[in-house]
Amino acid sequence: MSPFLAVVLATVLFFALAIMGLGALSYYTDTDVIAVPGLGQAPGVLAMGAAVAAFSGTLWTTVRPARPSFTPVLITALATPLAHLFVLWLVLLVTGSGLLVATTVAGDLVRGGFSLVLLLAAAVAAWGGVALRRTRSTGPQWPWERRADDED
Repeated sequence: MSPFLAVVLATVLFFALAIMGLGALSYYTDTDVIAVPGLGQAPGVLAMGAAVAAFSGTLWTTVRPARPSFTPVLITALATPLAHLFVLWLVLLVTGSGLLVATTVAGDLVRGGFSLVLLLAAAVAAWGGVALRRTRSTGPQWPWERRADDED
């Protein structure tokens, strides 16, 4: 599989796992992901965009070799929630929420387990992306698509 396709499929998987995991944790704990009223949706959207960008960017460097290693998946798994936290903190700081609110919201994400959900989603999806790249299988074929010399 091409590196580009592996990154695309893994990124879609990461985003789906992250949204599902954040929603499930929010439902289970009966808390909002960002529990400060009046902040709007922009900080969360921009932070999630940064997480997706960090995920796909770090995974791209991992899957480019012909036989990538699974070890760099740890870097992707750590960089993704860190990018999410940093951009969220920065957006809240820039929009005038203040240093205290920005730091509190970022701390709540870590203490509430939301950053752990992003870390686990990134780890699973990055591992899947590397596994897709390492797989040597081909697409399925109908019996009549095989060459004559492939048959027993």
